[in-house]
Amino acid sequence: MLDKKNITGIILVGGQSRRMGRDKGLINLHGKSFLERIINAVQPYSSKVLLVGDQSIYEKFGVERIEDEIKNEGPIAGVYSGLLASKTEYNLVLSCDVPLINSEIIQFLIEEHDPNFDLIQLSCDERSMPLIGLYKKSCHSHLQRILNSGEKRLTEAVKGLKVKTIPLMDHQKKYVLNVNTEEDLKKIKYDLEY
Repeated sequence: MLDKKNITGIILVGGQSRRMGRDKGLINLHGKSFLERIINAVQPYSSKVLLVGDQSIYEKFGVERIEDEIKNEGPIAGVYSGLLASKTEYNLVLSCDVPLINSEIIQFLIEEHDPNFDLIQLSCDERSMPLIGLYKKSCHSHLQRILNSGEKRLTEAVKGLKVKTIPLMDHQKKYVLNVNTEEDLKKIKYDLEY
């Protein structure tokens, strides 16, 4: 398995949260914010954690925050900015809307490390998840070209990389649920209680 000194954790916190109507990273789920839960899951596997987003409120979490190099260009710009700032070859990239992510999932991803690939990503029910992925730092130059082309979808952007996609097992799927709406939030709160 990769040594944590070779991995930076990059958490994207810059989304506009249109469907949720409030900042997803700050939502409280059973006593901890989404972001706090994700930081806690990533820290044991990385030498450093970076938050990528323009809101200064995130500085209260005690980890370094960097701003998007290219503004208002979505997750591609967030991943690009994080990779550009990283000092390690490998980078664990996560969005701030997967509050149930845990060490099992992160270890599962890292154990699939293969130096022949630019990106190791998960998939759930045949849907690829490039916002839960292990990226080589060198991907930043490809993402910069994609940004310059005007593409906004990360799933399209990563098609130009050497990608290894790992399907999740059934018992792991609940840990990667995206929480984008109040309805999603109610569902995971209910599932955690029962």
